Amino acid sequence: MFSYWENKNFLKYDLIVIGSGFVGLSTAIHFQKKHPKAKVAVLERGAFPSGASSKNAGFACFGSLTEILDDLENMSQAEVLGLVKKRYRGLQQIRKKFGDKALNYQASNGFELLEESQLLAADRMDEINKLLQPLFKKEVFSIVSDHDRLGFSSKVKMVIQNKFEGELDPGMYLTSLWKLAGKWGVRIISGVNVKRIDLDSGVVSVENNWDQGQFEMKGKELAICTNAFTKQLLPDTTLEPGRGLVMVSEPLDFEIPWKGSFHMDKGYVYFRKVDGRLLLGGARNIDFEGENSTAFEINQKIKSHLNRLAHEVIFPDKEIVWEKEWTGIMAFGEKKTPIIQEVGKKASVAVRLGGMGVAIGWQVGKELAKLISKK
Repeated sequence: MFSYWENKNFLKYDLIVIGSGFVGLSTAIHFQKKHPKAKVAVLERGAFPSGASSKNAGFACFGSLTEILDDLENMSQAEVLGLVKKRYRGLQQIRKKFGDKALNYQASNGFELLEESQLLAADRMDEINKLLQPLFKKEVFSIVSDHDRLGFSSKVKMVIQNKFEGELDPGMYLTSLWKLAGKWGVRIISGVNVKRIDLDSGVVSVENNWDQGQFEMKGKELAICTNAFTKQLLPDTTLEPGRGLVMVSEPLDFEIPWKGSFHMDKGYVYFRKVDGRLLLGGARNIDFEGENSTAFEINQKIKSHLNRLAHEVIFPDKEIVWEKEWTGIMAFGEKKTPIIQEVGKKASVAVRLGGMGVAIGWQVGKELAKLISKK
C-alpha cells in the first residue's frame, strides 16, 4: 500500500536502471549527467550489488601473458589488442575520474607464476610485447630475474612481471560511484526484486523484499545491467554465469616477501596481499560445470584446490588460517566483448563483462547511456 506521495513521486522515471553494480551505476551517472533534468532510478534487490562488483578480488588488470596467449588461440590479433586496449584504458579512465586515493589504487605491478609445463609461454613474450607496443609504447612483460626471493615453492620456475597492472579496493570504487550518483541526483533503491519487465512499454514489475508486496514502476527507458542474472529477465540472452570463489586469511604472523597482483594458470587463479593477509581466489577452470551457477555457494573442490596452492606453492610450509570466504557471480559467453544493445522499444542491456567489471564497467556504462540517449 503506497501513499499518494509515493505514487506521485517514486514510481515513474525517465530511466530505470536494473542492477546497481559498476555498470548499472556508471550507466545512471552518465545518463543523468547528459540529461540533468531527467529522473533516474537504480533498482537493486540486495543491500549491495548482487553480482560481483563488491565481491571481486580488486585486481586492476587487463590480462596475463598466458591469458593473452590463450585468447590468441580463439581470437584474431586485432581482437585481442582491442580487448586489452579497452581494459587498460578503462582502468586509466577511472583512475583519472576518481583519483588513486579514492580507489586505494596501488601501482604495484602484475605478476604471473609459471610452472614447468608453462615455460613455453616465455618463449613468446617478445611476440606479445611487440603486439602490445602500439598501445603501451614500452615492453609490458619481462622476466623477474631473482624470483627465488619471493618465497614461492620450487614448482614455480619463472615469474613474469607486467609493469602496467595494479590493485584497488572495489568497495572504495563502489563508494566513489555512490557519491557521484548522489551528486547528480540519481536515486538508488535497494531491497526490491525485479520479477518481470515489459521491453516495449517500460513497465517493471517489482517485489518488495521486506513484505513480498508487488507493484509496478515505469520508465521511459530501461537499462538492464544485471550481468550473470540477466537470464532471469531475458531468458534468450546468450550468457553463462561463472561463479568465483575468493578467500581471505587471518592476519599472517610472518612477513610477506612480495607485493603486487599475482596470477597463475592462464589468469584463472589470482592472489594478492591485503592488510597483512593473503587474498586468494578463482580456479573456476577446475570445475567449469560446477561454477556455471548463480547460487552463492562454496565449491569444495575449488576451495580444496586453492587451499593446496596456498600451502604448497604460495607459502610452502607456512600456517594459513582462512578467516572469510565468499563467491561472486560473473557472466561469460562465446566472446569476451560486452553485449551492449537494444532489446526492445524501451529497453537496452549492457552485460557479459567477462570477469573484467573493474576495468571496463565505467566505459560500458558510458556506452549504454549514449545508446539510450540516441533513441
